[in-house]
Amino acid sequence: MSTLNEIIHKRRSVRNYKDMPVDNEIISAIINAGRLSPSACNAQPWRFIAVTDKALINQIVSEGLGGVVPNKWAASAPVIIVGCAQLNVLTHRIGETVKGIQYHQIDLGIAMEHMVLRATEMDLGTCWIGWFKEKKIKKILHIPQGWKIISLLTLGYPEEVSTGKTPRLDLDEILFFNKVT
Repeated sequence: MSTLNEIIHKRRSVRNYKDMPVDNEIISAIINAGRLSPSACNAQPWRFIAVTDKALINQIVSEGLGGVVPNKWAASAPVIIVGCAQLNVLTHRIGETVKGIQYHQIDLGIAMEHMVLRATEMDLGTCWIGWFKEKKIKKILHIPQGWKIISLLTLGYPEEVSTGKTPRLDLDEILFFNKVT
């Protein structure tokens, strides 16, 4: 079994998937990793829609991802997870008013990253999609009015495994102890 550090180093954005379905039990295990993540005041505002129907995936890609960044590659994914936040959480609304921070976005980011790491552990690939047409996707999937789509996550078995390293800033460029100097 891989260590968390090995999983973090292994994770890559995947944009080409094998034409191979992902079992519902595996999808549930990945979503469960998100469910177990922390949230502000334990409000758990997340709601997830696992889209596995190929016709719906193609409709999301053609109508909901078109535009400046079309992301047509997403059609190769056997699963698109739509990460939504339920907006009627009182503590989140108070927090946003007082602090100006949209806690539901932070909560969804944490939950979805837990899912990314769990998927990586299970030898599945993922890719975050943050550029989409929310109204179109909400209409396609009949998402309730009080839910906001925060991001999409493609999921599936990678067509090829990347062994290259993605360039990262050195630690001394981003870490400061006590003061920025």
